[in-house]
Amino acid sequence: MNWYVIYTKSRSEKMVADKLAKAGIEVFCPLLKRKKLWSDRWKWVEEPLFRSYCFVSLEDWERDKIFSVPGVVRYVYYCGKPAIIREKEMNLLKSWLIEYDHEGIQAENLNVNDRIRIRSGALMDKEAEVLEKRGNYALLLLEDLGLQVRVDLRKNMIEKLQAF
Repeated sequence: MNWYVIYTKSRSEKMVADKLAKAGIEVFCPLLKRKKLWSDRWKWVEEPLFRSYCFVSLEDWERDKIFSVPGVVRYVYYCGKPAIIREKEMNLLKSWLIEYDHEGIQAENLNVNDRIRIRSGALMDKEAEVLEKRGNYALLLLEDLGLQVRVDLRKNMIEKLQAF
């Protein structure tokens, strides 16, 4: 099986990926979470990393299957043949997205004793207690691991949990 790059209609990447997955085709549409300002509030939205592109993994003889999905335009070609992405490169892209440096994201109003959930990086989905906050850094207590870690809030997405 090879990974191929497909070109989609504008703003159709997520819809195409969903329909390809429902058709039983392995698909990868890399998404980034961004905080966007709407007219009345901030909202987290998922945007494609590569506009109008998705990746599909299938056998060479199955390549025509993707054209049954609305929104698929064509394969991306390189040297007259459909471009093939190596498995190693796809794994690198996937791991890079997990560790993606979310430069513009900062936790606001983070205080000592707050409960938080880490939403990116190596400690993704771990809950912690804020022990100390200094500038862009926080000292966190990860109770389930018995560790204290120092986290750069500019490079990690943090979600403040509601106090009960």
